[in-house]
Amino acid sequence: MKVYNSLTGRKEEFIPLEEGKVKMYVCGPTVYNFFHIGNARPFVVFDTLRRYFIWRGYEVKYVQNFTDVDDKIINRAREEGITAPEVSEKYIKEYFEDAKALNVLPADVHPKVSEHIDDIIDFVQTLIDKGYAYEADGDVYYSPRKFEGYGKLSGQNIDDLESGARIAIGEVKHDPLDFALWKAQKEPDEIAWKSPWGMGRPGWHIECSTMARKHLGPTIDIHGGGQDLKFPHHENEIAQSEACNGVPFAKYWMHNGYITIDGVKMSKSLNNFFTVRDIRKLYSGDVIRFFLLSGHYRSPINFSDVLMEQAKQGLNRIVTCVETLEHLEKNGTDDFSDADKAELKGLDKYRDMFIEAMDDDLNTADAISAIFEMVSDINVYVRNGASKIFAKEGIAHIKELTDVLGVMQHTEDEDSADPEIQALVDERQAARKEKNWAKADEIRDKLKEMGYTIKDTPQGAQLIKD
Repeated sequence: MKVYNSLTGRKEEFIPLEEGKVKMYVCGPTVYNFFHIGNARPFVVFDTLRRYFIWRGYEVKYVQNFTDVDDKIINRAREEGITAPEVSEKYIKEYFEDAKALNVLPADVHPKVSEHIDDIIDFVQTLIDKGYAYEADGDVYYSPRKFEGYGKLSGQNIDDLESGARIAIGEVKHDPLDFALWKAQKEPDEIAWKSPWGMGRPGWHIECSTMARKHLGPTIDIHGGGQDLKFPHHENEIAQSEACNGVPFAKYWMHNGYITIDGVKMSKSLNNFFTVRDIRKLYSGDVIRFFLLSGHYRSPINFSDVLMEQAKQGLNRIVTCVETLEHLEKNGTDDFSDADKAELKGLDKYRDMFIEAMDDDLNTADAISAIFEMVSDINVYVRNGASKIFAKEGIAHIKELTDVLGVMQHTEDEDSADPEIQALVDERQAARKEKNWAKADEIRDKLKEMGYTIKDTPQGAQLIKD
């Protein structure tokens, strides 16, 4: 398998630090609001990478943090008249609801900043002791100039950075490039903890360095996140971690591209964002996930109703094929013919195509194309029916690959027909047997209004959810 390493700017063969094991850290949300579709992309992308590693036999430890201490959380607490911890707990709960709808598996560890204050203080003190950081009026700052190689991830030149850097009012740092590791408490209602430098709270960048080391060790295999985090967040993580630990922080850095609206990056600051919670009112989580995986993760994706509808239709192609096979599994022949066996063997090539695509820097777009080709092949073959065994094996071939992508993860209860719907199907079948075509057509139209298409096959009526 090859992955594009943002640190080196090229695709590299993936070789884990420890054979058969993968340690992944992915930046999670700052929990002060529902997450938007742009936030959802890294959650889905790196969940898919994790699923693929597991499918290929790796033991994966996956860590995704919650930033539950931040200026935005404090401001939201003031707006809502509640405490900062109440805000963060509220939106952590909302995160899990939307993530579950997108079939994003929970991480092995979801560390919170508030639960790692002592670890963060120890980390900061080490940086002070080593001469990379200093205290000033209760704040603690990191000095990038003291870290050789600052800018190596983002390709930024430290002299160029200096020209655009400023010292904000109230800051007492020595150099405009210095960034906060610890912030002194400014207002009585701000959440704060006791530290060697007075009451205060962690800066943003230090949390990930600390929690990655705590849960994965000083060097990890993969650090992932959105392209917007490459600088300054991930650049600062490298500077902090490598200065503190004395070893490389992450072997591979992976960044997903932006989601745009009319070619402009989606962001909360520009107020041009759509929350997943709102999009779910129009499209299922399955469709949203399928949309996010339909393009290569490093390429920008433009979000629009047209593209969401295309994703819905694309996913429906796969769903309909599985429904056809499920119908044949119940109503097909018992004769598992040589033709069935040959066709099943021929489906293996699509699995190989899928692996080839995923091994090429997680190319989910081409992996989906491989599934589409498999579906087309199956649809042609079963046009006149097939055996129950073929149908069962055909479903397994499709679901093996869709499970890796994390789509079509519904339970049987979710997929089973409503008793009222099934009664209408049975009533229509009875009308057809009596040659009461008018009544059969009337029931068909009623089912259509309820969101179902009924397809008459040699094996009986097949119900398809639109």
